Amino acid sequence: MPCGYDFGETKLQVVASKGCDSHFAFMIILVACSLFAAAFCLGLGLVLPLLQFQRLYFFVDTPSLWEIIVGLFSNGSAALGLLVLIFSVLFPAVKILALFYHAMGGDDEVSRRLAAFSKWSMLDVLLVALFIFAAKTSGLAAAITQPGVWFFAASTLFAAFASAMLARTKKAGAEVSAPAKNENL
Repeated sequence: MPCGYDFGETKLQVVASKGCDSHFAFMIILVACSLFAAAFCLGLGLVLPLLQFQRLYFFVDTPSLWEIIVGLFSNGSAALGLLVLIFSVLFPAVKILALFYHAMGGDDEVSRRLAAFSKWSMLDVLLVALFIFAAKTSGLAAAITQPGVWFFAASTLFAAFASAMLARTKKAGAEVSAPAKNENL
């Protein structure tokens, strides 16, 4: 029988008194680890170099995403800098925070809004991919991916995995909690 959760408890607390199924407990632990990994990888993806640009075989730049955003604001491209900031920094951070809130027992309204976030979760990775493509096809510079891109992509994948696992644990928890409440009546 899978572990359920009472709605007064957090979803990450496994209730041992209900005869926990190890699979359900494993799913809860997997969600927690995935959310931690998503936050950690997002932080690394923001500060580690995304690309290595080599121009004329002498000049090499290795900017991080944060340096690119600051550079856009300081060079007068505030609109583009704001767009990159929203979709590549704020959007993934808010999604991870909302997933944490949902995992800790947040309300169902957050669940509905998370579904909307999940549809756009790869947009930030697409933005970086388009930037790499534009740099390579311009012929002005050779662009080589760096670890920041991989951590950034890993953050998106960990968050998507945690979102899917939360949906499964919520469904399993609701199936157990609803009959248990009816038996007590």
